[in-house]
Amino acid sequence: MTPPRPPSGRQRPLRYYSDSERTEGGSGSWDTLEWNKLDVFSFLDLIKSQQTASGSSSTSFANLSCLLESERVIVEGYGVVLINTDEAGTLLVTNFRILFLSEGTRKVIPLGTIPLATIEKFNKTALKVQSNNRQSDKNPPRRLLQVTGKDMRIIVYGFRPKTKQRRSVFDALLRCTKPERVWDLYTFACGPSKFGNANPKERLLNEYFRLLGKSSVRASMDMIEDGSFTLENELWRISDLNSNYNLCQTYPFAFMVPKSISDEELLQACSFRAKCRLPVITWCQPGSGAVIARSSQPLVGLMMNMRSNFDEKLVAAFCTQLGANKGERRKLYIADARPRKNALANGAMGGGSESSSNYFQSPIVFFGIDNIHAMRESYSRLRDYLDMHGATSSDGRSSFLRHTGWTWGGGNLSSMSASVSLLGDSGWLIHIQNVLAGAAWIAARVAVESASVLVHCSDGWDRTTQLVSLACLMLDPYYRTFAGFQALVEKDWLAFGHPFSDRVGMPNISGSGNFDLPRQSSSAGSYPSSPVRQSTQSGGSQSSSSSHAQNNYSPIFTQWVDSVSQLMRMYPCAFEFSPVCTKAHTFFQTIPVTNSTCSKNRSRLPLGVRLVGKSDLNKTVFLK
Repeated sequence: MTPPRPPSGRQRPLRYYSDSERTEGGSGSWDTLEWNKLDVFSFLDLIKSQQTASGSSSTSFANLSCLLESERVIVEGYGVVLINTDEAGTLLVTNFRILFLSEGTRKVIPLGTIPLATIEKFNKTALKVQSNNRQSDKNPPRRLLQVTGKDMRIIVYGFRPKTKQRRSVFDALLRCTKPERVWDLYTFACGPSKFGNANPKERLLNEYFRLLGKSSVRASMDMIEDGSFTLENELWRISDLNSNYNLCQTYPFAFMVPKSISDEELLQACSFRAKCRLPVITWCQPGSGAVIARSSQPLVGLMMNMRSNFDEKLVAAFCTQLGANKGERRKLYIADARPRKNALANGAMGGGSESSSNYFQSPIVFFGIDNIHAMRESYSRLRDYLDMHGATSSDGRSSFLRHTGWTWGGGNLSSMSASVSLLGDSGWLIHIQNVLAGAAWIAARVAVESASVLVHCSDGWDRTTQLVSLACLMLDPYYRTFAGFQALVEKDWLAFGHPFSDRVGMPNISGSGNFDLPRQSSSAGSYPSSPVRQSTQSGGSQSSSSSHAQNNYSPIFTQWVDSVSQLMRMYPCAFEFSPVCTKAHTFFQTIPVTNSTCSKNRSRLPLGVRLVGKSDLNKTVFLK
């Protein structure tokens, strides 16, 4: 790797070794940096003089153009080395992220820059440099700070010896990544967005109005306060039954339900679903009356014989009459995202799945998508694959040094076979395929058959959210615009209670009224690190991985974003935010699809409907 060019007019504070010197004695590619003491002190004198001239070290970077609104610098570290690329620069810890600026130019180095909320854990490490020199015992160990990101990055920073910069940076990360109060998070410090409507309740109502065909009506705080937002059309209505979150704490303050179901019946029905997450409408097809509904699992019990007339009536209300045939009711599918055996096993805890005979003769479909614990383990194995078989891993140690031969470049067939096997064993791509296939199946039922689909898993906020939001993305072109994608995430992920705090490892709000957050360990609830990385670390680690079988951390939203990216790769011109699509509005025309035209015009089906066929469905779902 070519070392960075030293800035003009400044003496370089570190010496880089040649390639032959790097591998001498079996040391890694990044552990042979040698600090020149005279250069370090001259560099420190230069920094101190700059700080004296500016008045304060905390303000020397306050006017950087790369800083966001309300982003302020907490700690500065000078002469830091980004070990991944052997590049010297300045490390800044702000209330939003770690910033690494190249020496001299002050340009942001993307690899060394990471938001605080995406940091999984960070450790102080000390690595003794191996050398044939007789004076090697007198060499001080390298002072490193390893930051592991939730995006699979492992960033390693090297600090000068005999300074307290690493301690200052570490302490700042402890304070900023796990603050004592929720209000100290940057998301609150930056204030509400200046773009569009800043009230999430108004935005949610505006999306409901669009789905009901009432786009001319705009939500307002007055409408929310006086309860006049309960609009309706000929089939569906907006209910304010949960306006104080007394019905269900994890549901939005307003939701759409069939017009024929009263609030009293909703109250009776909610007790039959886990966590009172009763079946409600998340998307309805304009004109046809087909809907996608969501809920949690029914509480049918171990013998699968518990019933609720109110729940059955509510689900049957999604089967409205077909537009062309007034006497014929549309078909309803119940899609259970879990493997069938898992759904049956939940009956021992009071849960379970519906019986087709009790719900309007509706077919029950099992998608076989694994739970959050399987996804977490899969993500961990995917990280191990990238770490061990990448051309250059994220912590700067190349595959050549790891395997005594290039994994891909040298024609090492056994290494290639091991790499492919490890990638397959991670199961990540299989999970992505199952999620996409399930969402495409739901979209096809709505688009091709004009059928309604009720989707649930166990609690209805992980796999259910993935499936319904992807199906909506396939069916509704509006959700593939910038504004629509924001509305989709807010509606199906935020409003319907996906536990982001648990899944991404953020601290939980305590029960006290002041929303204090307990200070936690820097690696609490992190994903298991790679065995390769564990073996290369030495000393200084501030924390260890916790037991992952007993926590709720899981990359559910990351998995959904991966699924969206797969759709964008297959249909680059169908998204306004795709790099390929420069004039997006020409691609978002709603295409009506009927049963009579779908067979001869399959290319005109909604996005993703052609992803799976009968042969694929037989492998992933089971009809009851």
